[in-house]
Amino acid sequence: QSCLSRQQLLTTIRQMQQLLKGQETHFSEGLRAMRSRLSSLHSTLAKATPEAATVSCPALQAPTDGRKFGTKYLVEHEVHFTCNPGFQLLGSSTRMCQANGTWTGQEPHCEEISECSSSPCQNGGTCLEGLNQFKCLCPQQWTGVTCQHQAQTAPLVWSVTDDAAFSRQPRCAQVAQTQQCSCDPGFHMSGMAANGLCQDLNECEVFQRDGGPRLCAHSCVNIPGSFRCSCPSGYVLLGDGKSCEDIDECSLSQDNCTDGSTCINTGGGFQCVTPRCPPTTGNISYIKTSPFQCERNPCPMESRSCHHAPKTISFHYLPLPSKLLTPTPLFRMATAAAPGRPGLDSLRFGIAGGKSRGHFVVQRSDRHTGELILVQSLQGPQTIQVDVDMSEYLDRVFQAKHVSKITLFVSAYEF
Repeated sequence: QSCLSRQQLLTTIRQMQQLLKGQETHFSEGLRAMRSRLSSLHSTLAKATPEAATVSCPALQAPTDGRKFGTKYLVEHEVHFTCNPGFQLLGSSTRMCQANGTWTGQEPHCEEISECSSSPCQNGGTCLEGLNQFKCLCPQQWTGVTCQHQAQTAPLVWSVTDDAAFSRQPRCAQVAQTQQCSCDPGFHMSGMAANGLCQDLNECEVFQRDGGPRLCAHSCVNIPGSFRCSCPSGYVLLGDGKSCEDIDECSLSQDNCTDGSTCINTGGGFQCVTPRCPPTTGNISYIKTSPFQCERNPCPMESRSCHHAPKTISFHYLPLPSKLLTPTPLFRMATAAAPGRPGLDSLRFGIAGGKSRGHFVVQRSDRHTGELILVQSLQGPQTIQVDVDMSEYLDRVFQAKHVSKITLFVSAYEF
C-alpha cells in the first residue's frame, strides 16, 4: 500500500506539472497576443497623430515686369512686390508665410497701364500714350486736357519745316462739289485746304509742352509721322518701344574686373568690389570666411572689448534707380537658433553708421528678423553705404553682435 501511494503521488505530480506547463504555454500565447494588440494600437495611434506643422512656404517669384523684396520663406516672414514704371500691381503687394505652409493673399501680376483705354479725349481728339499719363491732340476748334472746351481756330505749331521728309501733299477728294483734303496720321494741315501742306506733328514737343507727360522713359526722337524712343548707354529698349532695361554686364562677362575683385551690376554699368576685413586692433582680429563675409577670431576670456566687437561682418551691394518710390524695403537681417540649441530671447537692430542715415529706418518684421526701409528717395548718381547691426541677447545678457555693411549704387535714371 505504501508503494501504491507513492506511485499515485508521482502520477499526481506529473499531472500537475503538465497542467502548469499547459497554463504557462497558454499564458505565453496570451502575452504574445496582448503584445501584438498593443503594437497594432501604437501603429494606429501613430498614423492618427497629425504631422508636425510646416515651418516654411514654397518659394515665390517676382512678377513679370516687377520686383520682389524678401528672400526668407519661413513662418511669419513677409515678401513684398512692386511693379516697374508703366505697370500697375494686381493681386497682393505683401504676402506672409502661414503656419500651414501657405502664403496669405493672392499671386501678384503687373499689368501695363493703358491711359488711353478709357477714350478720355472728347470731340474728336486723338489720345497719345505716355508713361503713366496721356495727351489729347485736339481738333483746332477744341482745347483743354480732354478737348472739352471750344477755342478759337489756331494752327498747330509743333512742326518740323526745314526737312522735306517732314512735309507731304495732302490727300484730296471732290465731295458734293467741294474739295476735302486730309493728312496721314502723324501729320496736320498747314494753311488752307486748297493749297495747304501736310506737316509732321512733332510728338516729342507736344508731350514736353506745358510739362506734359513723357512719351519715352529716357529720350524721344521725332521722325516723319511718328516718333521713337532711345535709351542711355548701358540700357536696351524693351519691346514696348518706350521703356529701358539695364544691361547686366557682369552676367554677360562684359566687365573688366581683375582677379580678387567681384563684378556688381549697377544701373547702366558695373562696379568692381573687393570687400576687406577690418585691420587687427589689439586682440580683435578677423578672418575672411567667404568673398563677402568676415568672422572674428576667438577672443581672450578677459577681453570685454573683443567680445563686444562684431562677431561677423558681411558685405552687400544693391543697385537702385534714382528717385525710387518710398517706403521701400531694401534689406533683411535675420537669425535662427541651431537645432537642439535654445533660441535667443531678444534681438536689437539699429543703423550703426554710414552716410544719409535720415533716408533709412530699421524695423522688426518678426521675432527673428529686422528690415532696412528706404523712407526718403535718393537722387542719383551716387554711392551710399549704410551699416545695420543686430545684437543678440539671452536672458538680457549680451551674446554677440553682427554687422551688415550695405552699399547702394544709385543710378542717374529713374529706371
